[in-house]
Amino acid sequence: MTSADQTIQLGEKLAQFLQPRDLILLDGDLGAGKTTFTKGLAKELGISRPIKSPTFTIIREYQDGRIPLYHMDVYRLEEGGGDDLGLEEYFNGDGVNVVEWSKFVADELPSKYLRIIFRRDDSQGDNVRTLTFEAQGERFAKMISEVIGDANE
Repeated sequence: MTSADQTIQLGEKLAQFLQPRDLILLDGDLGAGKTTFTKGLAKELGISRPIKSPTFTIIREYQDGRIPLYHMDVYRLEEGGGDDLGLEEYFNGDGVNVVEWSKFVADELPSKYLRIIFRRDDSQGDNVRTLTFEAQGERFAKMISEVIGDANE
């Protein structure tokens, strides 16, 4: 993947399959496209507000799409504290949940999710990213095959 546009397009494609309570984990390198991916996802969900990294707010809520989007960046919870956020309420709620840096709340995560690992590959060029998809649950495995089955990721 070589551009922000391609990353956005992948987010748009995935969003077509999402439904409430879906959990998408975005992990990997700093500056590798996690928030850019979320912009594409939000666009396809019909969210018109600008998508910003929730690094300092931890959770940003977007209610104006076909499904609410809860975008979380839990990097600042490296020392713990995820249980104080009420993550279970989000995960069992009415929206799609996108969690960046999920390892910091690993104990809070449901058993079914889609993890996308973003890696910068600067040896291939300035904007080259490698994405790895990991499905936990049959629904997410099917989703991966629908979204990237014909792509050359």
